[in-house]
Amino acid sequence: MSIGEQEREEISAAIRMAEAMTSGEIFCVFARASDDYRYIPLLWAALAALILPAPLILLTLWPVQIIYVAQLALFLALALALAWTPLRIRLVPGPVKRRRAHRHAFELFLTHGLHMTEARTGVLIFVSEAERYAEVVADQGIYERVDAAVWDEAAAALVAAARNGRPAAGFVKAIAICGEVLARHFPLTAGDRNELPNQLVEL
Repeated sequence: MSIGEQEREEISAAIRMAEAMTSGEIFCVFARASDDYRYIPLLWAALAALILPAPLILLTLWPVQIIYVAQLALFLALALALAWTPLRIRLVPGPVKRRRAHRHAFELFLTHGLHMTEARTGVLIFVSEAERYAEVVADQGIYERVDAAVWDEAAAALVAAARNGRPAAGFVKAIAICGEVLARHFPLTAGDRNELPNQLVEL
């Protein structure tokens, strides 16, 4: 998936429009991946190499030296072959990918200071492409007053659009959903200032 310059501007415009009605702050991040998972090829290669000697010992008369060489060759071949990024990502178990993307979302929330807005009304809209994961993270001041189903709806809009190859449309829809609920619970106040950038951050 890719997001073009015009789509980035559409996302920025959606953020500006939403924040014009609320004291909340909306911050959007599109990550290509939440981890490089470089340990995955080594794990699979090691597992295969550990399994290989058993059938060779049972079914062949090969000496131990040859079996050891075959074991080593298999490990090296698999470690190199599985290092190809698309294949490496596919080999990561789904729960592992979800946990890593979820952790990455919260790391970004803290790194970019969304928990430090004046009214504790920061909202992170996050998509991680490799993991096919989307999440909306809201600060404590919002979570106390807004039903979690709202954030689930926004995340579902992100996922649905990403599956159709239209991540930017998903961001715009999610921003609108979040903006509407923020305006209802945290309307714009006099002297409110923009505390976070109004553009999509791509990692």
